[in-house]
Amino acid sequence: MASQRELQFMRRALELAANGPERGINPRVGCVIVSSDGTVLGEGWHRGAGTPHAEIAALTAAGADAARGATAIVTLEPCNHTGRTGPCVDALLDAGIARVVYASTDPGTVSSGGGDRLRASGVDVEAGVLAADVDAFLGDWMTTATLGRPLVTLKWASSLDGRAAASDGSSQWITGPESRDDAHLLRSQHDAIAVGSGTVLADDPSLTARDAHGELLSNQPVPIVFGGREISDGAKLRQHPLPHIQLDGRDLAADLHELRERGIRSLFIEGGPTLASAFVRAGLVDSYVAYLAPTLLGGDRVALTDLGVRSIDHALRLALSDVARVGDDVRLTLTPKGQ
Repeated sequence: MASQRELQFMRRALELAANGPERGINPRVGCVIVSSDGTVLGEGWHRGAGTPHAEIAALTAAGADAARGATAIVTLEPCNHTGRTGPCVDALLDAGIARVVYASTDPGTVSSGGGDRLRASGVDVEAGVLAADVDAFLGDWMTTATLGRPLVTLKWASSLDGRAAASDGSSQWITGPESRDDAHLLRSQHDAIAVGSGTVLADDPSLTARDAHGELLSNQPVPIVFGGREISDGAKLRQHPLPHIQLDGRDLAADLHELRERGIRSLFIEGGPTLASAFVRAGLVDSYVAYLAPTLLGGDRVALTDLGVRSIDHALRLALSDVARVGDDVRLTLTPKGQ
């Protein structure tokens, strides 16, 4: 069981972790090396991909041989694999650490197992200390590490009868300016924004996040294009502040895995209906945001196409988590039932 002093040092490790970069593939981790008499020997945190992990930074700060017989208190289970850096487990063992106290268990299939290996090597290990606090701090990193992909939000704007465009294909603007501003704010809150290559050709979107005056917001999502159609040199998305990523879209699960490997933890899908429906059919949507305008269009330009639902018994049921009036429109936020 962790002592009161170790709980205090875990809180300090969590403070250190907050110094690391908030976004990207790597978690924010902090570590404190403490002697048997409670003296802090070294502190460290992970500064980003390719830099020493928190345990290595703390051991380096402690100095050679100073950590022998000491305790390492770290916010995340020490990693047990070689990536851009070596396994932290090896470094702790080589330094002669006698006890390791960590909060959250590493959910990665490759990087996990550090606690068990330390125990097998004779190190006293205490796991789960302030785990709830650290899990909350890690936020979507923990979820995406477990899923092995970014969290996916699907957004569309439609008329009250579910049409995303009029029969002639025109769609600007179904919803009002308040909804458009609200959607741009949501864009800025995601790491990336995605459309299909057909939408790029048809609508030439910029895929930026802008304020009501058309100025770029401080946080811009990485533009993602699914599909193999060639994007012209003059396409607006080529003027985006960030370079776009194009994926063929034939294996969406694999594409999402690749995006997470690139450090993308949240993806905002805006269209069109073909891409949106493909993500729904694949069961890869974690949250839905639908803006409904008090407008009737009729016709067959629906927001979603075939989802593979052949009877009402197989309908994809969603749980309503929020309803908000945005100007004259209504914004619905939903999640798949069971999530």
